Amino acid sequence: MSIGTALGEARRAAGLTVSQVSRRTRIRETVIHAIEREDFSLCGGDFYARGHVRNIAKVVGMDPEAAVHTFDEAHGGVPQPVRAASVFQAETPIKLRDRRSPNWTAAMIVALAVVVVFGAARMMGSAAGPADIRPASVPSLIVTQAPATPKANAMAEQDPAKRNRNVVVKVKVIKASFLQVLDAKGKKLYQGTVPAGKTVTWKSKDKIRLTIGNAGGVRLNVNGKDLGVPGKTGEIVNRSFGPEVPESS
Repeated sequence: MSIGTALGEARRAAGLTVSQVSRRTRIRETVIHAIEREDFSLCGGDFYARGHVRNIAKVVGMDPEAAVHTFDEAHGGVPQPVRAASVFQAETPIKLRDRRSPNWTAAMIVALAVVVVFGAARMMGSAAGPADIRPASVPSLIVTQAPATPKANAMAEQDPAKRNRNVVVKVKVIKASFLQVLDAKGKKLYQGTVPAGKTVTWKSKDKIRLTIGNAGGVRLNVNGKDLGVPGKTGEIVNRSFGPEVPESS
């Protein structure tokens, strides 16, 4: 499914008209109609088209990053960044201040003052005599182990499979795909495009939520269970996994 068609279906599913989306995004209605027909010629270039896709996706309830990734896959990839060195070039030479010769007179005065102070300190230390320093006694440290409580014993005897709340998700990337990985509290574990040929693994407690920008380009393995390919090429899918072994789709 193309990104323009996906945005149009998401808009209709959200119960929004093109006029409502236009008011919320400040994008002209004619441009939105063209984008939904997969015509980006009115956007003024890929840079602005990516921004329009991102803003429309936010309003209609799609993942903005996954939508932009799908656009990039269909239009030649992410634009190359401009190097700062090619944009900025210093035109005014910087003049360095001339180094001054060291002031040897001031240095000799400081050195003489240090010698005088050091000699006076040694004389005062010899007159006072060495101090009587005795090491303080250090009490011995005794570590005792607390007896195991009945609750701790019960947890130790509990089935390890019931205590394990970890979720392990392994993604084998066949074609370059955008991935977003969140834990049970919504904390972002990863977001970005993974190149083809890579295999990435995430481990979290209780739940992992996964957004895939190219469902036909990856293969999933969850808690040791091979789930295969979760969708079609170019399709955006969302999946959630818990600590139990999932059923094959």
